[in-house]
Amino acid sequence: MSFITARVHCFPTENPEKVRQALLNLFPDALVEEYEGGLLARTGSLDRFKELIRNQRILDSTRHVLVRGVRDEEIVLQLNKQVAFVGKVSFVDEEMPLGSIEVSIEAGDPQKIIDEVAPLTVNGKEVVR
Repeated sequence: MSFITARVHCFPTENPEKVRQALLNLFPDALVEEYEGGLLARTGSLDRFKELIRNQRILDSTRHVLVRGVRDEEIVLQLNKQVAFVGKVSFVDEEMPLGSIEVSIEAGDPQKIIDEVAPLTVNGKEVVR
C-alpha cells in the first residue's frame, strides 16, 4: 500500500476552494487540510490519478516522471494546479508562476508503484508481464 501526500501553496490572489477542488480532482478520496499558506491532501488511493493518465493516454510520460522522481522509498513529482482544476494531469519540470502541486508517494517498493500506475507500453498498449 502507498501513502500519498499532495501539498500546494495557495496565493492570496487565488480562491482556496478552487485550489482544494484541483486537489480533489486528482485525489477525490483525500482528506484536505489547511496549513499556513496552503493546503495539504492525504490519501491512500491513486485510482483517479491512474484513470486520468489512461484517459489522457500519457502512460509513457507518466512512467518517465515517476522513475525520475524516485528518492529511496518515495516518489516525488510536480503537477500543474491550473490543469488539475479542470480534471487533467500535467507534469511540471520548472517553477510555475502560481506554483504547483507537489506530490509525494511513499511506498516500500517504488518500482511496484510505478509498474501499477504507469506500466510499460509497446505501441501505446500496456505490456502484460
